[in-house]
This record gives sequence, structure tokens and C-alpha cells, in this order.
Amino acid sequence: MNAPAFAPIPFLDLKAQQARIPDLRRRIDNVLAHGQYILGPEVAELETALQNFTGAKHCVTVSSGTDALQIALMAENIGPGDAVFLPAFTYTATAEVILVLRATPIFVDVDPDTFQIDPEHLKCRIAQVKAAGKLMPRAIIGVDLFGQPANWPEITKIAEREQIFTLDDFAQSFGASLNNRRLGTFAHAAATSFFPSKPLGAYGDGGALFTDDDERAALYRSLRTHGEGATRYEVLRIGMNGRLDTLQAAILLAKLEIFEAELARREQLAKLYDEGLKNLVQTPARVANSVSAWAVYAILFETEAQRHRAQYAFKSAGIGNAIYYPRPLHHQPAYTQHHDGTPLPVSEDISSRILALPIHPDLTDAQAARVISYVRATVGAPA
Repeated sequence: MNAPAFAPIPFLDLKAQQARIPDLRRRIDNVLAHGQYILGPEVAELETALQNFTGAKHCVTVSSGTDALQIALMAENIGPGDAVFLPAFTYTATAEVILVLRATPIFVDVDPDTFQIDPEHLKCRIAQVKAAGKLMPRAIIGVDLFGQPANWPEITKIAEREQIFTLDDFAQSFGASLNNRRLGTFAHAAATSFFPSKPLGAYGDGGALFTDDDERAALYRSLRTHGEGATRYEVLRIGMNGRLDTLQAAILLAKLEIFEAELARREQLAKLYDEGLKNLVQTPARVANSVSAWAVYAILFETEAQRHRAQYAFKSAGIGNAIYYPRPLHHQPAYTQHHDGTPLPVSEDISSRILALPIHPDLTDAQAARVISYVRATVGAPA
């Protein structure tokens, strides 16, 4: 059998990244030596480092990005009869936690260029809920999708007018900035994920909450540890087991040392894709006055059939790719019964044509050029 002309291009290459992390083994060995696997010293060290990175007053690390979202809503006593507004085009975790708490998700359409929640449609959805009179508008979850920030200036204005809680889901956008400020401080609270594929990823699950509010931070610390009070066996409230493992904290501390360089490399790759694919497919629009973390570089083909041809070509060539997301949330079986039937045409259209290309920091320029050539061939452009 003939060997392939080119080596496969992985969508994500954590093995290659591992070789570039100078302090990784020492960090892990330190945890093995002291044996404090739950809330060990590295957890507090990481929280301080993340506070400094984002500019937030408080950071509370937790066991996953999903738990971060849930704890933030639990702290606001959100539950039955409450409406929580969120984009329809995002990952399931954002909606899942709302239903776990027996509140009602209200899906909002997204901007056709940036894919972020559409502030004008958000206003309409809040007005619809208020007019119906069955639910109380309680929260807006803005999702900073694919590494870029949502329109936080407009979301904040809407929330202040309605006097409701804002939660920034920046699971895909840790490291991004808006108006020269890192994400993590634009909402009442912000939740991120350290899932391995994220821009700053652990080697397992992990997440964090950020806030400038002292009372919220104290609540988050209690809720992540079974609702405990001043001592381990004083239970003040119903909480959860949501602590970050010390080993994951150690790994994240090691990865923080190379994180800024990785963000810069992702930006370089995004520009290579922009130049190679302009006027052929819809490349990502930039949110004004922002810097993306480039967790995902997603293009839009003209048709679903064209996307299918690209996926077939990529598979044949061993080029990693992914569809984020094949269905908007209001079309997912778990959520259809909770949706009020409002059409969300932008989210539906994007789902049918979107495709994510590899953009990890260990992707070479030559590999990026190969990816570009296959996209160009799919749309009938010269290589």
C-alpha cells in the first residue's frame, strides 16, 4: 500500500503542545509530592493568576465550565417561573443548566456575521416574555462564541434597563478582549471552561467563575463545596461537589506560561485563513474593538451540499474539521418542548452551512496552506 502524500492534520494536537510546556512535569510532580489533591495550594495560586490575567476581583475555580454556569445561576436563586435568555446557536451546556434548575430557557437568534447573540432580537424576546406574563425575566447569558466577545455594551444596557442578572459564558473565549479589557469582567459574573480543547485547556475537566462582587464570590465558594460554611461540616445551603482538582490547577499553571504566545499564533493562523479564503467563503467577521482567542475558526459555505463536499475531501486527506453546531438548540430533541415556537432563522441557516477548520497553535503555515487549498478546491477556485 502506498503511503499518503501528506501526514494527517489533526483538528487539535495536544501531544505536540505538551512538548512545548517547560514546567509541566515539575508542576505535576509537586502535587504528587505534597498529596493535597483537592483544593491544594496550586488551586489558590491558579485563582490568583487568573484574577490577574482577567482583571477580575475574584476567581473561583470549579470542576467544569458547566458547573460554573450552574453555580452562578444557583447563587441568584434562579428556578421555576424564571426566564433565562440565551443564544440558540451555542453548546448545550448553556441551556442545560437552566433546565436543571427548572427555569425556562428563552432562545434568542444571533447576528448573521459574528454569530453572537443579537441585541435587537434579545429586546424582542424579553418583550414577548413580559407580555405573556407567565415567566419572570431573570437573567441573560451572553455567550462569547468561538473566541470572540458578545456585544457586551448593548447587553449590559438591556440588562440594566430590565434590572436582570448578566452571566458571561466565555468558555470558548478565555484570553479574548473587548475595548482593551480582557473578558471576565463585563457581566455580573463570568464562567469559563478548561476543557482540553479550549484555548486554555486542562488535561481533564475544569472551569472557573469570575466576579467583582464579594458576596457572589463567597457564595460560589460555598456552593462548589456542598454549600459549606466556615467549617467543612457546617452546611448553610444546598450546594454541589464542584471543586477543581489540584492536578488540573497545576497543569493550567504550567500552560499559562505559554498562553500569550499561543494566542498570538492563533491570530497569525486566522489571518492566513482570512487571506487564503477571502471572497470564496464567508470567513469570520471580527467583533469591533476586540481581539479573539480563536478557539474556533468557522467558515460558512454557500450551501449545505458544498459543506458536505468539503468534509468528504477533508476526510480523504486526513484533515481534521468539525461542525459547531449541526443544530441550533431549539431544534435539539431535549429542548424542543421548552421552546415557544418563535422562528430563529439565522441560527437555523448557520447550522446548515458552517464548518470549523484546524487552528491550534502547533499548526504550521504549510499545513494551513493545505487546508486552504482543499477549501478552494471545494468551491472551484484555483489552489
